[in-house]
Amino acid sequence: MAMLIQLIDGVAVSKFDLNKPLLSIGRHPDNHVFIDDSSISGRHAQLLVKENEHFPEFKEFYIEDLDSTNGTFVNDLAVAGCHRLHNNDVVRLAWNNFKFVDDSEPDLEKTLHMLK
Repeated sequence: MAMLIQLIDGVAVSKFDLNKPLLSIGRHPDNHVFIDDSSISGRHAQLLVKENEHFPEFKEFYIEDLDSTNGTFVNDLAVAGCHRLHNNDVVRLAWNNFKFVDDSEPDLEKTLHMLK
């Protein structure tokens, strides 16, 4: 199962299972992933889970910034629109670091290349 792991000084402090098609992230308490930090916007970002178009048994995970004040980054690159996440990506929301873990992520790029 895929998860987002919150890191503080490289130590995992919280784990969030990505088990819904859409998960909201933010400072407001009714978010699926609640982060109590003033640098996080009330509705900061969202995670979307979609089926792979060629292999529907596999899931793909995307993050989208919701016009947050301090931004959303994946591997230190600012997210604009939806950005696909891959196993071991580092996600930063404002100054909060997370690691995206999806051990079940197959290496579909090689398979897709063979289909072309």
